[in-house]
Amino acid sequence: MFKVAIDAHWQLRRQDGTPLVPRLTALLVGIQQTGTLAAACRIAGLTYRYAWGLLRDGERAFGHPLVASQRGRGAKLTALGERLAWADQRIAARLTPLLESLATEVESEIERALSVIQPVLRVHATHGFAVETLRQFLAGRQIPIDLKYRDSDEALTAFIDRQCDVVGLHLPIGELESEVAAHYAPRIQHDWTLIHVATRRPGLAVARGNPKGILSLADLARDGVRFVNRQSGSGTRLLFDLLLSRAGVDTRAIEGYEILEYTHAAVAAYVGSGMADAGFGLEVPARRFGLDFVPLVTERYFFLCRNEFLADPAMQQFESVLRDAAFRAQVAQLPGYDPSAAGDTEPARNAFPPPVRSRRKAAAIA
Repeated sequence: MFKVAIDAHWQLRRQDGTPLVPRLTALLVGIQQTGTLAAACRIAGLTYRYAWGLLRDGERAFGHPLVASQRGRGAKLTALGERLAWADQRIAARLTPLLESLATEVESEIERALSVIQPVLRVHATHGFAVETLRQFLAGRQIPIDLKYRDSDEALTAFIDRQCDVVGLHLPIGELESEVAAHYAPRIQHDWTLIHVATRRPGLAVARGNPKGILSLADLARDGVRFVNRQSGSGTRLLFDLLLSRAGVDTRAIEGYEILEYTHAAVAAYVGSGMADAGFGLEVPARRFGLDFVPLVTERYFFLCRNEFLADPAMQQFESVLRDAAFRAQVAQLPGYDPSAAGDTEPARNAFPPPVRSRRKAAAIA
């Protein structure tokens, strides 16, 4: 079995197309994350002398300093250096899920070209960090998977059209559960099974120290608070809009409501770069980018599968990894995640009860 790795990479170029100081952004990201040039050199695999040469070349090219040395306190990026480092992280956050999906697609094509007998499980799922961990576990055990990250509506449509074998969705726990479930319920079939993965905590990612004092959804409508949103069609956007409605917050009062990012990590990177004061998403990327986090709700992430497919060898391998103690232990380390029920199953209709009208009509017919 072959593994395909596709990395997000960008490069600054001059007007004539020649590269502008290769490897500079990687060095700047390292300084941003560690606070010292020496540690950044170790991360980037550069000698100290070579790194200083990169910084000098970059400063000459831009005509502005990139790093401000602090005597006895390491190194700190200037405003320009910060912009370049955050640009690198925003690009990676936005593209990584897409590139991971493409990598599994190419892997599947190679397997088929080599006439490998082992079945490939087709999974369409909304992006999440338990799913990301699951992909790594499956790869480590040589279990092939064709994973495509999609928003909730796209993923469910693909499953209905039999473009995939398994679909990953999420629902809030508590007051909003029935409202979100009602969005999907008309499309859920009685012969589908729900397979639990984990619970997780969506909320507000805010700048470190929360300088704007953002503690609730109502604070997003205050003057001077900039927000970054998720795209329509995503389960996270559906949940956020319902939370706003429940809190009585007018979307027109939120500066940046129309600014969209397509992954949880991209939202956190957008806030971390200083381009917004808050974004709605998961705790994991917020912590990774050094942000504070205000949890607002708990939701459960799960997969749906047709009952007829549960006996398929590929599906049984998939479920065995979900129930594996090592997988659960690794997911449990993710901030805000609880995988204690991973691998448990129940009828899908338990989570997606049919609309009231349909139940009444069925009762009348009976």
